[in-house]
Amino acid sequence: MTKNAIVLGAGIVGVSTAIHLQRRGRQVTLIDRKEPGSETSFGNAGLIQREGVAPYGFPQQLGLLLRYALNNRIDAHYHLGALPSQIAFLARYWWNSNARRHAIITRAYAPLIEHSIAEHKDLIEAAQAQALIRKDGWVKLFRTQARRDEALAEAALWQNEFGVEYDSLAPADIARMEPDLTGDFSGGIRWRDPWSVLDPHGLTSAYRRYFESLGGRFVTGDAASFGQFGSGWKIMTEEGPLEADDAVMALGPWAAVATRRLGYSLPLGVKRGYHMHYAAEGNAVLNNWMLDAERGYLLAPMNRGIRLTTGAEFATLDAPKTPVQLDRAEAVARTIFPLGSRLDPEPWMGARPCTSDMMPVIGKAPHHQGLWFAFGHAHHGLTLGPVTGRALAELITGETPFIDIAAYSPQRFKP
Repeated sequence: MTKNAIVLGAGIVGVSTAIHLQRRGRQVTLIDRKEPGSETSFGNAGLIQREGVAPYGFPQQLGLLLRYALNNRIDAHYHLGALPSQIAFLARYWWNSNARRHAIITRAYAPLIEHSIAEHKDLIEAAQAQALIRKDGWVKLFRTQARRDEALAEAALWQNEFGVEYDSLAPADIARMEPDLTGDFSGGIRWRDPWSVLDPHGLTSAYRRYFESLGGRFVTGDAASFGQFGSGWKIMTEEGPLEADDAVMALGPWAAVATRRLGYSLPLGVKRGYHMHYAAEGNAVLNNWMLDAERGYLLAPMNRGIRLTTGAEFATLDAPKTPVQLDRAEAVARTIFPLGSRLDPEPWMGARPCTSDMMPVIGKAPHHQGLWFAFGHAHHGLTLGPVTGRALAELITGETPFIDIAAYSPQRFKP
């Protein structure tokens, strides 16, 4: 008999996992309370970050930490009232970001990133979503020579160890690439390998349609009703109760709540983020995905307009929006590019699911049969969705995963 499987969470990670399970002969039902790709996967920078071999660490320098404490930056913001509930997570995050430990984590993390383009390519072609993709990398801009030199030295190390390709950009190069960009930039880096996505929600939707063409189903349901049923799993959906032999939790920032109901206590946190789309004034054109590195915001020329994205906001998952970073970023962005009017009725907000060691949780749940975890991808959920989906589906169906995923196992966290 064909085994049934349910995948809880229809973001890019969940949809990709559902595809790979369906390809391997499982009868898969994808479940979410909203339409696929309409939560965290809806709002991101739209980058498949082949260069992102080093996860984003917590600042270590005392002077920088003191500047963050002023709470007036674009790249990071915090809710003072949320800190007591997050202090344990932040302390572990800071400890793991020490230079020695971060280097070890980077070497364990890099194999996931290495396969990100190839695994997306497979699904992009199968879903006939090529029109949503650009393959010309992205650009990181620097305002000071010191930051540019530091970044170039790091890029050279990554090239030697991880095969990441890049170009060093002088101010004249930036002017040729972006004639409508102003500002006193000392130079930049163009990462050659990454692909960019003109509509991240559109890409997840295309993957969902491909999943359904394989015979998979999407059904609306709420993970709050999920639980064990005999030797398998059961959840209530809009079509009634649904049972399955295997269940995958790909619930992104809601994974902490869902796993806690089953007795797990994982070091999970969230980094919230905002975006807004803008028109360009007159005939101005933004040609590339551009990160203003020392200010901490990114501009991306997407189908919906020029998307401005912010850094991380440390707050509780359900706290009201406080898009102060977006307002700060917009003010700075308008000094370097002729942004026109806002195109969205209000700022979008989403939450990135993070672990304290900066690596995702991929693998079998330690204390339950037929339960599998796929969450905690932080800033690289879009990048790592297909890699995660394939490796986990192979593990579930008894194959040897195409990459070693032992470093991402839930078992690494002690009870």
